[in-house]
Amino acid sequence: MTQHEQDLPKRALGTQGLEVGAIGLGTMGMTMAYGAPDEEGGIAAIRRAYELGVTFYDTAELYGMGTGSNERLLGRAVRDFRDDVVIATKFGFDLSDPRNVGAALDSRPEHIREVTENSLRHLGTDRIDVLYQHRVDPDVPIEDVAGTVGELIAEGKVRYLGLSEAGPDVIRRAHAVHPVSVLQTEYSVFERAVEADVLPAVRELGIGFVPYSPLGRGFLTDAVRPAADYPADDMRSWDDRWQPGNYERNLAAVGELTALARDRGITVTQLALAWLLAQGDDIVPIPGTRSARRVAENAAAAHVTLTPQDLARVKEILPRGGAGSRYPEAMMPSW
Repeated sequence: MTQHEQDLPKRALGTQGLEVGAIGLGTMGMTMAYGAPDEEGGIAAIRRAYELGVTFYDTAELYGMGTGSNERLLGRAVRDFRDDVVIATKFGFDLSDPRNVGAALDSRPEHIREVTENSLRHLGTDRIDVLYQHRVDPDVPIEDVAGTVGELIAEGKVRYLGLSEAGPDVIRRAHAVHPVSVLQTEYSVFERAVEADVLPAVRELGIGFVPYSPLGRGFLTDAVRPAADYPADDMRSWDDRWQPGNYERNLAAVGELTALARDRGITVTQLALAWLLAQGDDIVPIPGTRSARRVAENAAAAHVTLTPQDLARVKEILPRGGAGSRYPEAMMPSW
């Protein structure tokens, strides 16, 4: 490991003592949503990320469709340096029926405990660093959820409580029961909904923010193709941003962003990540990739400083984000 590869800047997530590298790594696409799984490529990407100073790794029960495959992949990849990294995983879905994966929620306290034990076993570890509620369950009071994770923290099985796609009211209610360290929600130059109410709330409470899909699910790269070019098991085949009309508008915006990035001597991917980092020092994006080369490109974004003129130009190109909804209506979280 070279000195350059060790100096990824660190950032605090929340006020409870959690510190990680400024760029993390999401592992979802290694086993689902982006075509056929690539476990060996994923493991190589995780290990390369570690060499580059990435210390924050994101997985979930859902990413293995209830089989634990994604958590096992991550656990296998970090086995030799487990104590040097922060592992985040998630509960909150009923995965008992494969035909209903991702649709039914379950954050009952007994289910949280069951998923936690499974995750510990799959990851091959004695503690989960960040345990997120993956989606808010309207049938289970958030106070019960926060209380249960608080008990797991007291037992030493979990270190920090996180929420995902929660709105300000839910965040405040959970935080009143047990400190929430991290909120994870989609945020990028394409998706800006959190700026209105969510970011102000977490900053008021001293909660760190983790943007997922910081590259617009791959649109903010140099490898985007129309929806019809992706296989049916790739979410980009049905994602609204890739559909005719939206695709062309988004592609034009990415073209302008690419020109700006080229003027700065960086890639459009690095521009998108540097833009997020510039939104506050409490933000740690988790771009997902199964490519060791992409991992290095993403990590390098932590060393990019955008000027006020750069940020103004991004706002000019995408004043309100990209074209198209981030999820179908039935899948949209309700804040």
